[in-house]
Amino acid sequence: MEFHKQKTIKKTISIAGVGLHSGKPVNLKIKPSNPNSGIVFVRTDLKQDNIVIPHVNNVCSAVLCTTISNSHGVKVSTLEHLMGAFFGLGIDNAIVELDNEEVPIMDGSAKVFVNEILKSGIETTQSPIKVIRLNKKVEFHDGKKSISIEPSKINLEIDFELKYENKLIGNQRNRLLVYEDDLTDTFNSRTFCLFEDIEKLRANGLARGGSLENAIVVKDEKILNNGGLRNENEFVNHKILDCMGDIYLSGYKIIGKIVCSQGGHKLTNDLLRKVFENKENYSITEINEKNLPHTFFNKYLYKSIA
Repeated sequence: MEFHKQKTIKKTISIAGVGLHSGKPVNLKIKPSNPNSGIVFVRTDLKQDNIVIPHVNNVCSAVLCTTISNSHGVKVSTLEHLMGAFFGLGIDNAIVELDNEEVPIMDGSAKVFVNEILKSGIETTQSPIKVIRLNKKVEFHDGKKSISIEPSKINLEIDFELKYENKLIGNQRNRLLVYEDDLTDTFNSRTFCLFEDIEKLRANGLARGGSLENAIVVKDEKILNNGGLRNENEFVNHKILDCMGDIYLSGYKIIGKIVCSQGGHKLTNDLLRKVFENKENYSITEINEKNLPHTFFNKYLYKSIA
């Protein structure tokens, strides 16, 4: 396997589900794409101006999910779990077609997307990948929330901390080396909410498709879902999955170290915008065998997750 070469999927993937926030049914297809085309979303329910590119500057909302739009106002929302799957599996190029605005939530994690991609197979091309390297530390603060990214030689490290007053969630922290560690728990970790917030979310037109089938619901010190948690750090691991998906809106893999406390979609987007507003902050490097970091692959890339 040539890990420094661009990759796409081998066969078209078809997935049907419901939007977490809209509650509307959506059919999604992931198709192979050519080298250097990146990830492209196509709204097939629209006949024109229906191409939307996932890019940091195209984020139009980061409230409880990431939403991107094009210059015509056409949107694609809740794409972070799919983008996290692409990022973790090393998919550089793909066409994503969907017949509604929102990417289906599936079980609230990236598990279904990952397994379908692995089932399709991954096609390696002859084009070298490009990566973004940080030249200096960049940080962003919003009250008690903070996030930073700084140079690293060979990996993408995500060190994430969350703090909740709810005693069951409490304070959790985990550190992940994205190109080296087993990503199974990250891919499997579901979105979550507090029971007392559900009514407020729905009153604001959100979480209309939410259920115990696609989100962890915490009421006081009890998890309402049958079977409880999938892993002991599922809450913070889901935040790391979200971070991976949002980071991929940079357009390339990133080599650096991210430290985040109490962050989310908006904080990650704010950080990326700050990084890219100054070209001195970063450099884009084409990777070949001579300068390929030894960790720049994941040993679990081609193993289906339970």
